Amino acid sequence: MLETLRNAFKVKDIRNKIFFTFLMLIVVRMGSQIPVPGVDRSFFANWFAQQTSDAFNFFDAFTGGSFEKMSIFALNITPYITSSIIIQLLTIAIPKLEEMQRDGEDGRKKLTAITRYVTVALAVVESLAMAIGFGRQGLIPAMNSGSTFNAIGSVLIVVLAMTAGSAVLMWIGERITEHGVGNGTSIVLTINILSRIPSDFVTLYEKFMQGKVIGKQCLAAVIIFAVIVATIILVILLNDAQRRIPVQYAKKMQGRKMVGGQSTHIPLKVNTAGVIPVIFASSILSMPNMIASFAGYQGGTGIGAKLLRMCSQQNWCNPSDPLSSIGLIVYIAMIIFFAYFYTSITFNPIEVADNMKKQGGFIPGIRPGKPTQEYLEKLLNYIILIGAIGLTIVSVLPIIFNGVFGASVSFGGTSLIIIVGVILETLKQIESQMVVRNYKGFLSK
Repeated sequence: MLETLRNAFKVKDIRNKIFFTFLMLIVVRMGSQIPVPGVDRSFFANWFAQQTSDAFNFFDAFTGGSFEKMSIFALNITPYITSSIIIQLLTIAIPKLEEMQRDGEDGRKKLTAITRYVTVALAVVESLAMAIGFGRQGLIPAMNSGSTFNAIGSVLIVVLAMTAGSAVLMWIGERITEHGVGNGTSIVLTINILSRIPSDFVTLYEKFMQGKVIGKQCLAAVIIFAVIVATIILVILLNDAQRRIPVQYAKKMQGRKMVGGQSTHIPLKVNTAGVIPVIFASSILSMPNMIASFAGYQGGTGIGAKLLRMCSQQNWCNPSDPLSSIGLIVYIAMIIFFAYFYTSITFNPIEVADNMKKQGGFIPGIRPGKPTQEYLEKLLNYIILIGAIGLTIVSVLPIIFNGVFGASVSFGGTSLIIIVGVILETLKQIESQMVVRNYKGFLSK
């Protein structure tokens, strides 16, 4: 990795792209400190500190603390990510969108424009819900001033500021993708997660090491380091693992020439769905607590309160509250379900088998057509299960550590999967740009 970066800085074009990406990330972190006009930041910080569930902690980790600080980037890049996932899912259900996806560059431009509009709409809805939900509780002082005009004006300013902040981050992400290195959206999300890690290490130090003898401090440091390294190694293995399906193309005559006959392979990633299943499962389980917070529900001892505790990751694997760990079982089941669901949308065995048959390709030992389709489906189901189990282990390990030892940190399995995946993907893109440059230099000579 260090060798790749060192070689990249020797190339002027790539060096400029890296510096451009770095400057854009500085803008992102500076914007995270600018407060939304007309809000009481101290109210929200105090309210956030009193929350016992992780309904907003998951969201705040992705925003790099911007949400807790009520900055103009409080919504961050999440509306754009949500919009992209929605449009991707709708391309399967709506033929018009599917047609756009197949129309090449023009179709992709139209889908990108639709994604931007949906992003702005989601940002307006989310910011409006926050302004109304928390405004009268003290977030927006003007709402309790008795003046309807001032209240409406303050709400509009908050909505416009947060929506504009989300749109700016969307624009920055696209500019990084176009003029920088890596996927801009993923990099913005990664830098926000990384910004919280120093404070998390301080939390771990205060929880397990502060005030203890040197021997116990060293033991705690070794255990924490081992858990983090083991999780990162597992994420790297999960991210790079793939099953290569051999494909042979038969020879055929084209004019007077015999073409074909080459061998290739179809790379099937073990973790085909990436981090999407974990994000979906976490988002759905955190939604009941989020709605309860907006509604001002304080909890209690009834069935509703017990269900809300089950939906909160902070209560899982807690020896004093074993009933709440039922939510962990539901969480694991949802990860496996979404792994199959998302892969079924992004990879179509029927289409792959048909394309292979049209091009004269076949899998050795498997007949073209329906037998190939059935073979791909059987193999895909097996690979998805392995990937889902690996994804579950990575996601659950920090939760167990948190529940048993009370180590409440923001970088969990989801965050590590995103960080490691984005770093590896960015390095691969830098390497590919260096290879392309070497080819161009060779051809120019």
